[in-house]
Amino acid sequence: MVYKTLLDETAMNRALTRIAHEIIEANKGAKDIILVGIETRGVPLAYRLAEKIKQIEEVEVPVEKINIAFYRDDLEKKYVQPVAGDNNVHDINDKTVILVDDVIYTGRTVRAAMDAVMDLGRPSYIKLATLIDRGHRELPIRPDFIGKNIPTSKKEIVHVRLQEIDGENHVLLETK
Repeated sequence: MVYKTLLDETAMNRALTRIAHEIIEANKGAKDIILVGIETRGVPLAYRLAEKIKQIEEVEVPVEKINIAFYRDDLEKKYVQPVAGDNNVHDINDKTVILVDDVIYTGRTVRAAMDAVMDLGRPSYIKLATLIDRGHRELPIRPDFIGKNIPTSKKEIVHVRLQEIDGENHVLLETK
């Protein structure tokens, strides 16, 4: 296997700063925004975006996390036992929910996250921020905020490594 660095720590930080500015611009500020990180790596990315928004706008943006395991359409393939009742997202009614994930691929994770959010309330809007868009959508889902578009083949794998989980910050492309 061959690994190629797509984003180093500096480039990752730059992409997140750009996403934070785009979120603020698209929402005319940071009022009524809730960042919802999709477990696992979407959660620390949501916290990083909240910190960047705070530095820019001097507004604390709430960060929540959501576990979408129970909502997956491939549940029988990926999980032995579904995780139910694990979502603690509060007060999303009439808010702009920005789902945050590390990589968007087929769109199925995002669809599951939208289902989970809708079970918790009725937001005004649901938007999507992702660090990496690698294409190959199977569902008509498009991110609103993208750190970097990376054209890939279906045989390649994108690995987002985060300090909070992996002890390092970079994005790698694995080819076989």
